[in-house]
Amino acid sequence: MPFTSSGPTSGGDTPVSGQPAPPPEIEAGVPVLEPPGWAVSQRALFDLLDHAWRRFARDFTGPDGRLNYTGALTTRDGVDDFYEVFFNWPQLYLLGGADDLLPAGEKHWEGVTRQLTELGMLHDEFERGYDWFHQGESLLLLYFLCMAAPGRWSERALRFAELYVDPARGNYDPEHRVITRPHNGSDPDRSGLFDGDVYPWLPKEAETYGFPLEWIPEAEGGPYPLSADPRLGAQMRDRMGVGDTAVNLAATGLVLNAWILSGEDRYRDWIVEYVGAWRERTRANEGLIPDNAGPDGVVGSLLDGRWYGGHYGWSWPHGWHSVGHAACVAALAAATVTGDDDYLSMVATSLDTLIGHARVMPHTEADSSLPSKWVVELGPDIHTPTPHLPFRHNDSGWFDYNPLTPPVPVALWHHTASDADRVRLERLREADGIDWRTVRPFRAKEESGHEKAWFAFLAGDDPGYPERILAAAQAQIHHRLRRMDRYRDLDVAEADIHVWQLCNPVVTEALVQLTWGGPQVLYNGGLQQARLRYHDAEARRAGLPPEVAALVTSIDPEATTVELVNLSPEAERTVIVQAGAFAEHTITAVRYTTCRDDGWIGDMYDYGHTEPVVTEAEQDCAGPFLTVRLPASTRIRLALRLRLRSRTPSYRTPFDTPAGPPYQGTEGEHA
Repeated sequence: MPFTSSGPTSGGDTPVSGQPAPPPEIEAGVPVLEPPGWAVSQRALFDLLDHAWRRFARDFTGPDGRLNYTGALTTRDGVDDFYEVFFNWPQLYLLGGADDLLPAGEKHWEGVTRQLTELGMLHDEFERGYDWFHQGESLLLLYFLCMAAPGRWSERALRFAELYVDPARGNYDPEHRVITRPHNGSDPDRSGLFDGDVYPWLPKEAETYGFPLEWIPEAEGGPYPLSADPRLGAQMRDRMGVGDTAVNLAATGLVLNAWILSGEDRYRDWIVEYVGAWRERTRANEGLIPDNAGPDGVVGSLLDGRWYGGHYGWSWPHGWHSVGHAACVAALAAATVTGDDDYLSMVATSLDTLIGHARVMPHTEADSSLPSKWVVELGPDIHTPTPHLPFRHNDSGWFDYNPLTPPVPVALWHHTASDADRVRLERLREADGIDWRTVRPFRAKEESGHEKAWFAFLAGDDPGYPERILAAAQAQIHHRLRRMDRYRDLDVAEADIHVWQLCNPVVTEALVQLTWGGPQVLYNGGLQQARLRYHDAEARRAGLPPEVAALVTSIDPEATTVELVNLSPEAERTVIVQAGAFAEHTITAVRYTTCRDDGWIGDMYDYGHTEPVVTEAEQDCAGPFLTVRLPASTRIRLALRLRLRSRTPSYRTPFDTPAGPPYQGTEGEHA
């Protein structure tokens, strides 16, 4: 039923006194007689996760939080593999994990940072110089720590952002609007792509990914071994080791985080300038984002005019998997700071180009360079014909065909809530030979991959999804616990440092989808997307209170629907519902279920109860927060009308900071 705008009005965020008004408050009244299976499973998952992260910390880390590792790091690679282990630990805290999980996450960041500094990988606590495919992965832990404890982490976050916003630091050229080199960071003397004479390209990499700069003829005196080929030496250093590359767009996540923390215009202006340059290059390339720009800002100026062939670009590992995700991080950042969703066009038109080149085939016939990813995700459907998109391009055209990876189109749709982005997903689903309702218990390091099934659930086609994805999450944790038993005493060699990621038992994708109504964070440096978040009013901290479960069943702005259940038979809980990951949305009205008649209990000598009479009430709102009181053993369904991105994103909480003025976005912003 539509909203009628009846009921009491909460007023604005700030009354005449100038103090922030308390959020409007409603109370649950529907009794919990038969606890929903999804609610019981969700709280059981929280309990299992609490056991699992403590086990990992005990078995794989030292007293100061560092990982148990005694070796050296002999290449520029490796920083990300230390931080990634803990990327979603503060995210779990924000969801409602244990109180001591946040200080544990902080301790591990501090310990790993000291460890990597001792290993010569960091300068002033930041990566000396490496590509942003990996730096984006490294920084997810920092972003979630900022989200959970901005007061303690803002100094570092702003200091790190200055490495790019301040041209004097050597990473950014404002005249040509380029990040100056593919390997960039805190060490201005870190140049090129490697420290020796040639890029350390291994025979297995050459076999899997092809050869960099393969269009350059073999040098005189060849053929050369990989350790001496000039194309992996001077040619690669001169053509690929300088100038900008599309994967550098992931650096916008670092600057967006600084803008949310500080509100300073200079961070917004940098994002607009830098992403704007890449949007122009995309338009000039017929809507397909190029992967390189020379020091002069011109696409292809170092690659004989080619729009492809840059570092971690269209011709390299992993093509769209790196280019598309970095571009999406950047486009979302620009749209967030400006309110102008046209920045997303450079991602959408690129994606649609790939869709236009799709081929239907079973994956067993594809030339994918990511077979280990798909063997697990597709399972027996590896033999099912389904559309494959080309992830890479070189002088021979499109190649490296893979099934659609949904994080990018889902991120676009989640942000815009537009018909166009939803219809794209619906058409992809219709064309797919694989049932999108399928849930498999796999866990890649991105801790995502179940977006298709989540989309089917939100479309109303799969009411059993919540319990199945929660069961899959439990299976992943139990698998990781056994893996931890096997490897906890391993003297980890440098070649095996991924073992920690493969043992990390913290799984959050299911909880992010079901409780926040958002997709898992874009892994190469994105910031969290969510329709809703929660705060525990009694504990005055982020996350669901103990024994409370949440299920978002719709993310339509006109009716973002969530059910809250208090499973406690004794304790009342109070939840503050927040609109958006960063309180960037406005709740304009709420329709909610209630039960005002306790006649269902029956008389003194009745043997049973009758069905409670559930009715609905409405209340107008005008802010990012709504307080919900949940007496013991009660539940409530909220249908929230949201005005998306109507407020300035912030790490503010309902406890200690004002709600802030409405965000002055551009005309035509989604209602």
